[in-house]
Amino acid sequence: MRRFLASSIGVTCAAALSLPLVLPAPPASAASVTPRSGESPSGEPLSAEPVSGSTQSIPLVPFGGDRAGGPDAPEQGVTRRGVRSFSLVGVVWDDPETELRGRVQVRTRATGTARWSGWQDIETHNQEHAADPESAERASGRVRGSTAPLWVGASDGVELRVRAEIEHRTGVPGVQTLPSGLRLELVDPGLGTEPPPVGGGSADTSRLGPLTAEAAAASAVNAELAPLGALEIPALSARDADQQNAADPGAAARVAPRPAMVTRRGWGADEQLRERQFLYTKRVKVAFVHHTASGNNYSCSQAASVIRSIYRYHVLSTGWRDIGYNFLIDKCGTIYEGRAGGVAKAVMGAHTRGFNANSMGVAVIGSFGTTKPPGAAVTGIAKLTAWKLGLYGAVANGKTYLTSGGGNLYAKGKKVRLNVISGHRDGFATECPGRALYSRLGTVRSQAARYQGR
Repeated sequence: MRRFLASSIGVTCAAALSLPLVLPAPPASAASVTPRSGESPSGEPLSAEPVSGSTQSIPLVPFGGDRAGGPDAPEQGVTRRGVRSFSLVGVVWDDPETELRGRVQVRTRATGTARWSGWQDIETHNQEHAADPESAERASGRVRGSTAPLWVGASDGVELRVRAEIEHRTGVPGVQTLPSGLRLELVDPGLGTEPPPVGGGSADTSRLGPLTAEAAAASAVNAELAPLGALEIPALSARDADQQNAADPGAAARVAPRPAMVTRRGWGADEQLRERQFLYTKRVKVAFVHHTASGNNYSCSQAASVIRSIYRYHVLSTGWRDIGYNFLIDKCGTIYEGRAGGVAKAVMGAHTRGFNANSMGVAVIGSFGTTKPPGAAVTGIAKLTAWKLGLYGAVANGKTYLTSGGGNLYAKGKKVRLNVISGHRDGFATECPGRALYSRLGTVRSQAARYQGR
């Protein structure tokens, strides 16, 4: 399996296929709602296939007695209104280096009903999930500041409020200034297709249509693991792993059995949204564990829709080249391929600002500040990291060094000693992956080491 190692930062180009985008007309009551650009980051028209989904973008306005105060008002939002159907929400703003210091809350109306939810908090998610400073992805000019995305389920009504934080540094209350260009993003994941049960079964692929050039390129990088256009990469048995280990008895870490994974085609990725090129780093030395902070109100059968929504939010709303994580895991332990480029390759992600080089990002779908992560998800992290780290000779319960690309914990160029399986907060000052999930990382390391035969 070590033949998958990437020798240096490189680029693989996929052929382009352009199809016109046809967006449904907005309702008359939503005249201020505008669709996100009909072009991908590379300037190509987006796919008109059902899997592409849609994004509505609504500018925030000043609230209360500050309506005359303009965009610098300490409280802004979106008044209650009906909109086209959506399932995920987030807030973006112009400058990715500006922090949103305040509280963001949303309430939504379930599609086809008069039932409104209670107010839900959206995690402000400032700067920690991002490409490294000075990287081409970060310096593209398309990147925006953003909150975490929140999954709310099928909805057709929305109300939002953002309140600036009040500081008491000098004993005199001072209200923070909210970032400029605040907009509410409402994401519809599209129809897509739900993946087959991992390890067997079949899925209805009628909605996927023909394999486009972009989809073929995203699948071809996994050609040694699964057929072109496959919805799933099959598991590698312990026996097959043992045969590989016997061929390389001097390796520092044993290759663990490969877990089954749902491919990008399996979860319905519209490959025309992302950048065409794949970006690689040298190797994978550390696995950073994350949570998506998108809430826990989803079923495992909805996980593919959640991922399509996060993908669209990361690319079209936040301005990244692709979904930020290399892998995602749902509450039932199913593993999904994240950023395109090949599950066995050292693909550069945008998950841990300052430490995206020579690492991988694994995100559990959900919020785990106080909610205990399901055992199946913890086991999924262990199986995935044992296999992927083993391909690169990394010992799952060991330690190693990464060089910081710059962040709020470590200066650029500093060599940092990290656990081979670390939490996001180990590389950047953040709550991610949530206190409850972070506390399980010791178990993850032990399990992963056992899968590696240690």
